[in-house]
Amino acid sequence: MGRKWNNIKDKKAEKDKNTSRIYAKFGKEIYVAAKKGDPDPETNQALKAVIERAKTYNVPKHIIDRAIEKAKGAGGEDYDEVRYEGFGVGGTMVIVDALTNNVNRTVSEVRAAFGKNGGNMGVAGSVSYMFDATAVFGIEGKSVDEVLEILLEADIDARDVFEEDGITIVYAEPDQFHAAQEAFKAAGITDFTVAELTMIPQTEVKLTGEDKAKFEKMIDALEDLEDVQRVYHNADLGDE
Repeated sequence: MGRKWNNIKDKKAEKDKNTSRIYAKFGKEIYVAAKKGDPDPETNQALKAVIERAKTYNVPKHIIDRAIEKAKGAGGEDYDEVRYEGFGVGGTMVIVDALTNNVNRTVSEVRAAFGKNGGNMGVAGSVSYMFDATAVFGIEGKSVDEVLEILLEADIDARDVFEEDGITIVYAEPDQFHAAQEAFKAAGITDFTVAELTMIPQTEVKLTGEDKAKFEKMIDALEDLEDVQRVYHNADLGDE
């Protein structure tokens, strides 16, 4: 698998510019996870995973707690998990995950964000086959060899472990997310630069100039939508 850490890293670098938006999206995701299962993260792995990811984005504890308390109450909103796939300029591919209480509204807004910025929506499965669902961890202060030893002792077969910009990156199977996380914590690693389930593109498309600007505008438009939780793509938006 290619090493697509830069896309994740670059996206995380933008987080401080959009804290209110990120907090709102995490609040909704935590609420949905808690409402679907036990509101206790120790017995609800989906909820625990969302909370751990929220911590890497510095989401305050009171926002996490408030979302869980809201899920404990009677009634409340119901959300559908939906995924849209589409194409951007230069043959780029995009996956959009959303939580919505109005699918018609969401699909209309997502289609418009694509269409106004040189892209178009595709049918289900038209893009996702070119991405791999992956558990990703970013660890500071541990070498590749040290991390590999931790994984081997826990009988976890990682897809890839490598170092980039002083951070050791781990790619593992999605169903090993919790086991890997527990193995790291048992080894004294409690803080991660990233700890999440994501979609890693199998190949990337390098964009420059106007195409790059247009694509970034499209991604911004998608991420700004209230119902959209996460956007994945295969564009290389590195320095020209």
